[in-house]
Amino acid sequence: MSTALGPVPRSGLRTLAVRAQSRARLVCFPHAGGGARAYRLWGVDAPWDVEVAAVQYPGREDRFAEPPATSMSELVDGIAAELVRAAPARPERATVLFGHSMGAAVAYETARRLSAAGCPPAALVVSGQPAPHRTRATALHLADDDRLLEEVRRLGGTASGVLDHDALLRALLPAIRADYRLIETYRPLPGRRLDAPVTVLYAHDDPEVDADEAHDWRETTAGPCDTEVFRGGHFYLEEQREAVFARVVARVRAVLPAAGTAWPSLP
Repeated sequence: MSTALGPVPRSGLRTLAVRAQSRARLVCFPHAGGGARAYRLWGVDAPWDVEVAAVQYPGREDRFAEPPATSMSELVDGIAAELVRAAPARPERATVLFGHSMGAAVAYETARRLSAAGCPPAALVVSGQPAPHRTRATALHLADDDRLLEEVRRLGGTASGVLDHDALLRALLPAIRADYRLIETYRPLPGRRLDAPVTVLYAHDDPEVDADEAHDWRETTAGPCDTEVFRGGHFYLEEQREAVFARVVARVRAVLPAAGTAWPSLP
């Protein structure tokens, strides 16, 4: 099947917990080397009116046999095409995108693709990543395996059982390296700024993004942009899962109809 955005590949969306009466769908984008399971507890914690889905990038978890994306454009085209295709099934439900680290850039470019296709997200929440035009010049994807593994261990965010299993970690290296290449060679794709509200989250001690780089996300949208800082390092969202998820849900709720407004999916 094809759409105006191109061919639709094997499904990359994983609904983590069905919310039959949901008024919004929160679509989550993993960090470099991460998979949809990174958000499994968000699916469990989600309130009745917010359904959580996560993007499964090719080359990991149940898509391990597929080759990883080689560019940002290739990756977001497939994700956006699937979201556009799914939109008519629940037209009354708001879509909010969330991404952490590399996932923030992927979520942002997906939001722009959706907007260009006439299906703009209701909001975008980004975490732990400099604004797109502030992407840092690094080249870890060209480093040898040991140096790349050192970086993965430095940042954390990978399950300890994987970090302690050298053979398994090395099996994941092609996908990890591909993700680093994708984000390190990324520059903002052509197109307009967003109109949707953008919420920026980051941690005070995160070596990957500073306050100025976080605040510069305001340049990505003609809509409002707010920023909130948390305690912790790059994977603060795991250390403070409940507080971070509560903030994300608050952003989702802020774009829903006011209390008392009739909603077509409810009796």
